[in-house]
Amino acid sequence: MANHPTKYFIILLVFHINSFGFGIRQSRACHPTDSEALLDFKRRITSDPLKLLHSWIPHKDCCTTWEGIACDPSSGRVLNLTRPGLYSDSDSPVDTSMSGTLSPFLGNLSSLQVLNLGNLKNLKGHIPSELGKLTKLRHMFLNSNDLEGSIPSSIEGLSRLQNLFLSNNHLTGPIPQNLFKKMTSLSQLWLAENMLSGSIPPSIGAMLELRYLDFHDNNFSGSVPESIGRLQNLVSLDMSKNQLSGPIPTSIGNLSNLMELDLNNNRLNGSIPPSIENMKSLEFVVLSDNALSGPIPSSIGNLQRVRSLILENNNLSGNIPTTIGHMTDLKAIYLSNNTFTGKIPPTLSRLENLLTLDLSENQLSGPIPPELATNRNLQDLDLSSNPLSLHTIPPWLQKLSLFHLHLRHTGLVGHLPEWLSLSSISTLDLSGNSITGKLPGWIGNMTNLSFLNLSNNKFHSSLPHQFQNLSRLSDLDLHSNMLSGRMTRVFSKAAGFALGHFNSIDLSHNNFSGPIDAGIGNLSVMGYLGSLILSHNPLGGKIPESLGKLGYLQVLKLEGNALSGEIPEELAEAKLLETVMLSENSLSGKIPEGILNLGHLSEFNVSRNRLSGEIPLHKIKIPASSFAGNPGLCGAPLAPCKD
Repeated sequence: MANHPTKYFIILLVFHINSFGFGIRQSRACHPTDSEALLDFKRRITSDPLKLLHSWIPHKDCCTTWEGIACDPSSGRVLNLTRPGLYSDSDSPVDTSMSGTLSPFLGNLSSLQVLNLGNLKNLKGHIPSELGKLTKLRHMFLNSNDLEGSIPSSIEGLSRLQNLFLSNNHLTGPIPQNLFKKMTSLSQLWLAENMLSGSIPPSIGAMLELRYLDFHDNNFSGSVPESIGRLQNLVSLDMSKNQLSGPIPTSIGNLSNLMELDLNNNRLNGSIPPSIENMKSLEFVVLSDNALSGPIPSSIGNLQRVRSLILENNNLSGNIPTTIGHMTDLKAIYLSNNTFTGKIPPTLSRLENLLTLDLSENQLSGPIPPELATNRNLQDLDLSSNPLSLHTIPPWLQKLSLFHLHLRHTGLVGHLPEWLSLSSISTLDLSGNSITGKLPGWIGNMTNLSFLNLSNNKFHSSLPHQFQNLSRLSDLDLHSNMLSGRMTRVFSKAAGFALGHFNSIDLSHNNFSGPIDAGIGNLSVMGYLGSLILSHNPLGGKIPESLGKLGYLQVLKLEGNALSGEIPEELAEAKLLETVMLSENSLSGKIPEGILNLGHLSEFNVSRNRLSGEIPLHKIKIPASSFAGNPGLCGAPLAPCKD
């Protein structure tokens, strides 16, 4: 889940306003102990490009003239240390930057309540253990820096702390054992995006005031403590992207105020606890990418505030409960890559707010319930890789507001229905079926298409001239059909704006003929192309020199054609190339040295051609099989050349 920047901003804004208030009522000069501690912090800052500390001048009162400082007017002790430049004139957070380390003398600011040195980007070193002396501290923000080392156990004594933000650093090691026992006033604990490890102490259940708990993207292991169920004020719980194992504790059902639950990308197993039905405040449930098994509890239908239900990439089984139809606030359902069986429940038609339904990669049987025609707001439908035996794309789908339709490997046969030409679909994946016939001319009317995958079907004939009307098309996959003719209509499509540039093209395993257009690399639509796969067609002619002008090209596969002539040296100008596959052609001449020494090259194959000469020296390891079948080639990794 997101790191709640809005909530973070509101907290900081309150501190910012308070800082100005203290400045106005100031009557006593800054305490010398505090002034010296702050100056020591400044001395340890090695780079301050925005001159955020320019006002921190010795012999001037830190309480009245130093930016980012607020003091107690009666004692002159510093109460707030907030990074200068945190706000622009519009009170919006701005990006700041400093390099240096934290001063241990900050621990001498004995009255400090707010320490905010977050988002300085380049603040390095360890968190000083001396910060544990700040017994009046209520808010500590050290997030979004380059801090390393462990969380000092000394901060266990900060019993008044309400907000602790240490996320997005490079902190390592376990959580101090007694940290949770003493920080019973903590409302927000953010340790996300570090490298913390070890188990989560059961004492976490002592922080009864906690509302936001975010541990995501660390290396925590062990189980989710049963004591988590004591945190009944929790609003958001994120332990995603760790190595947590074992079952989800039954006690989690006690978190009746929880709105966001994210445990994705762990190693959790067992079933989804039925006690989840008690979590009536839940709006986001993310348990994906674990090893959860068993059925979804039918009682999940009681969670009527849930807007996103994300359970994909588990081992869940059984029928999809019909009670999901009671969750009328649902906008997104992701149940893909499980082992669900049975039919798609018609009760899903009650979900009038549903925008995304992804049931792909399961064992669901057809048909698709026609009741879903009432889901008029549905934009993204993915039923791919289910034994639905659809035969045809249901015509009632045209009643929906679909932008993304994925029906790969669903048993489709016959022809493409013409109603698709009237849709607003931008992503269409019908691959891995048995659709037959010609590619219809009306496909050129689908001008919103940006992604089209019709691969592994039985289309034949040439591409219709209307194909070049698909000006927004960026990813095209037609491989493994029986298409023929020239490819020119793909490459000559119009592109009137940035979204019209190709990212990937795969026309392999067809019957396309003729030469590859010599000027292919000069076309504006190809300027951002990352992958070009034209393998296993009867393409003739030469490899165009202009391919070297494709500065973003990473994958070039031309094997299994009838290409002749030499490998153009200009290919070495495509500096990002990682894969070059030119085998099974009639190429002759030498292998250009520049291609074999491209900085990103990891896969190269020119076997079974008519190449000759010595293989150029190269740094990467390429097997001999990648050069085999060229009697005129010699040199490592083949046999040495004869003098």
